[in-house]
Amino acid sequence: MLGSVPAILTYYWRMKMPETARFTALVAKNAKQAASDMSRVLEVELEAEQEKLEDSSPENDYVLFSKKFVSRHGLQLLGTCSTWFLFDIAFYSQNLFQKDVFTAVGWLPAPKKMSALEEVYRVARAQSLIALCSTVPGYWVTVLLIDRIGRFVIQLQGFFFMTVFMFSLAIPYYHLRGQPCGDKFCHGHHLTFIILYSLTFFFSNFGPNATTFIVPAELFPARLRSTCHGISAASGKAGAIVGAFGFLYAAQSTHISEVDPGYPKGIGLKNSLIMLGVCNALGFFFTLLVPETNGISLEDLSGETGDRYEKFASGRPNRTMPSEV
Repeated sequence: MLGSVPAILTYYWRMKMPETARFTALVAKNAKQAASDMSRVLEVELEAEQEKLEDSSPENDYVLFSKKFVSRHGLQLLGTCSTWFLFDIAFYSQNLFQKDVFTAVGWLPAPKKMSALEEVYRVARAQSLIALCSTVPGYWVTVLLIDRIGRFVIQLQGFFFMTVFMFSLAIPYYHLRGQPCGDKFCHGHHLTFIILYSLTFFFSNFGPNATTFIVPAELFPARLRSTCHGISAASGKAGAIVGAFGFLYAAQSTHISEVDPGYPKGIGLKNSLIMLGVCNALGFFFTLLVPETNGISLEDLSGETGDRYEKFASGRPNRTMPSEV
């Protein structure tokens, strides 16, 4: 319930903010209000030019899922939805698998050897170590490079290296984990196991965990931007559900004697990791549907400036910014 407090505060402060000037001007066609809102935000005096809005092209006034929208943004919406969906399957599954991974490499003793509070403490300590060494650095590398190498490259290489390291974990899984010896696993390569596992988190954050929510906010026209971003985000949450519940069952052992109480037999952790690698690989290919948005104005990306839209929306994703922008 404590999580509702920041949400309520966010809602209050959002209600105190003005609507974006792009929406007010391009959709509501109220240049005076847009200029007034921007004057308050920028603390400069702006002049409203209503006549320019009246002369804007009516061909941009299409609605969601119209033929015009599908022809211009259909594949882009498919790209943003599918990549967010596939990424969240892998990302949330990895978080659930952490306890099993920590047990395999000896960071956690057998559950029967520790109390519930001790287990919470040990899992939290291990997760904090993974976060400090991989997750957080991945975010900061994204912050440093996202406006230099672009969203498309970051997302593509993120999915690529997540795939590589996930398969590097999954294929030699039993070799890296070692063989059971009592309550532990012996003769494995636990340090290598943890490093490879940490690198998947590093490239998830220096990759699609950052770009999947940035790109939909830049790619679509002002009148549909929030809606398309919401559809993309909802697809991600659907992927999170699949990852949180589907793979929780799938990761159960293939031997009934090793299955957790209350669960049926699954396909095992190794095969589950292989499936997550496949999800990452699919995310790599679906990223090709999403154009580069770095350095391009929102109006040019969405086609609200007329003919120049074709230079950005047609063909393969743009990796460089046109000289006229």
